[in-house]
Amino acid sequence: MAREICLRQLAVRPRTRAELAGALAKRGISEEVSAQVLDRYDEVGIIDDAAFARAWVTSRHTGRGLARRALANELRQRGVDGDIAQEVLGELDEETEAETARALVERKLRTARGEPDAVFRRLVGMLARKGYPPGVAIRAVKDALAAQSAEAAEFAEQIDADALAASEGELDRDARLVD
Repeated sequence: MAREICLRQLAVRPRTRAELAGALAKRGISEEVSAQVLDRYDEVGIIDDAAFARAWVTSRHTGRGLARRALANELRQRGVDGDIAQEVLGELDEETEAETARALVERKLRTARGEPDAVFRRLVGMLARKGYPPGVAIRAVKDALAAQSAEAAEFAEQIDADALAASEGELDRDARLVD
């Protein structure tokens, strides 16, 4: 019964050991039986949290443009061990993350309407929701605005990305303290 549950879960999409353990517990399978089945699946390579994490990070970063912080949160929610998550996320370097942020901004900027300051706030907010650090988000939007039009370039010149990122970082830190 436990094997069938696991195989059905895995037929839908790859799963972490923690996700499968949760599915088995929900179905009333004892921890002992669950551990035996999951250990065996681990042994033969049917469950591989590191491979899952690599595939997840590649897919979500490429497809949705998520940054390391958002990806770390998603991996944690799926029960991936912190050391495995950190190792996999370490493979996603800062330059790749910055390039992805720039590509997202350029794509959104094509359809953005409104005053440069409003567009700036919306785009920085979009990147923040995807987990980008304030400095990366602000620089990506500033650079894209500077390349867009004379008016936008004039606005972008007035932006002190480092000072804004520092104040955003303080707000981010304060928000985490409140949580």
